Amino acid sequence: FLISFFIRRSAFRFSWNKVLGAISYTAMVILFVSATKATTAASAILLQYTSPVYIAILGGWLLKEKATIRDWVVIFFVIIGMVLFFMDDISSGSLKGNILAVLSGVAMALNAIFMRREKDADPLENVFWGCILTILIAIPFMVKYVPDINGWAGIGLLGIFQLGLPYILYAKAIKHITALQSTFLGLIEPLLSPVWVFLTIGELPGLMSVLGGVVVLTSVTIGCIKPKNHSASEMLQQQSSLN
Repeated sequence: FLISFFIRRSAFRFSWNKVLGAISYTAMVILFVSATKATTAASAILLQYTSPVYIAILGGWLLKEKATIRDWVVIFFVIIGMVLFFMDDISSGSLKGNILAVLSGVAMALNAIFMRREKDADPLENVFWGCILTILIAIPFMVKYVPDINGWAGIGLLGIFQLGLPYILYAKAIKHITALQSTFLGLIEPLLSPVWVFLTIGELPGLMSVLGGVVVLTSVTIGCIKPKNHSASEMLQQQSSLN
């Protein structure tokens, strides 16, 4: 609902990036929710956030944004950090739940890729149509489990603060950073969970969670800082294109 206020008329123009982006967004959401019902939330989150691997593999083909050795090193340490962060809560879970979580990670990667492909238009339109498609698919299930007043209030708050505002900002950001960088930055979201828990109920995170968080944040910072030689080469390419 909130996102609709930021959508322009161009959202109703056909684009394969919008179609595939909407499908990948819907798949990401539904697969992740299904995964959390079949395995632990920690396992589902960890497996979903393997998405940088798929972006690194597909980015060169779909975006012409080839992953460097440096990117792969960052991805390696990010995964190590995420494992440490969720170590206390990870379980083998069910095979079905783990597969759904992995597929959700693939969908997350594709969602970022197709949003990035719309960088010269409006990436938020992909999310808008993805939300519409998700609602249409989810409505039959809501008939059986109709939320009460508190449930609707929770859905409203999540729609605004957990999905709406973040995706509005994300859509603006992905026009200026690579798909891989956008996913790296998205990894900060689950790391903040212990912070909110500490601020609300005073529960301290475990040592491994803190260590994993430090590893991930350090890796993300390194992954989002462009090397000087890379920036210089980009400037030369821009100058040559202008000439």
